[in-house]
Amino acid sequence: MTTLTTPLKRQVLDDQPQQQTVELLQNSLVNLVDLALILKQAHWNVIGKNFRSIHLQLDEIIATVRDGSDEVAERIAALGLPADGRSGTVASNSDLADYPRDFQQVDDTISLVADALKTTIDGLRGAIDKLGDIDPVSEDLCIAITGPLEKHLWMVQAQES
Repeated sequence: MTTLTTPLKRQVLDDQPQQQTVELLQNSLVNLVDLALILKQAHWNVIGKNFRSIHLQLDEIIATVRDGSDEVAERIAALGLPADGRSGTVASNSDLADYPRDFQQVDDTISLVADALKTTIDGLRGAIDKLGDIDPVSEDLCIAITGPLEKHLWMVQAQES
C-alpha cells in the first residue's frame, strides 16, 4: 500500500500505526464492498425451489454488509486517510472468488454465498488479530461487523443439502 498523508491537523494515531491500521481496514473494506456486489448478483439470479426465501434472505445480508462497509470506510476517514471503494480497487484487490454471471440454482447460490461470507469473515478475523496491538477501536469495529456476518453464514449454510 502506498503511504498516504492526511490533510487533517489532529491525528488519532501516530504515522506507523495509522498506516498499518488503514491497510488492514482497507483490505476489509474491499472484501465487504465485493461481498455486497456478489450478494446482489446472487439475489438477482437465484432460481429454483425456495427461491423466494433465499432471495429475501440475501437482501437482509446485503443490508448488514453495506452497513459494515460504511463503518469501515468512515473509520479509515476518521483516521485521516481516504477510503478506497472504487470499482477498480475492489476488482483488483478482493480476496473473494468471482461469482458466476448466469442464473444459479438455490443450492449452488447457497454454497457460493457461504464461501464468499467465509472468505470475508476470515479477512476480518485476520485484521482483528493484528489490530488489537495497534488500534483497539478499529479492532472493536471489526469484531462488531464480524459477529452478524458469522450469524448470516450459519443461517445460509444451515440450508445446504
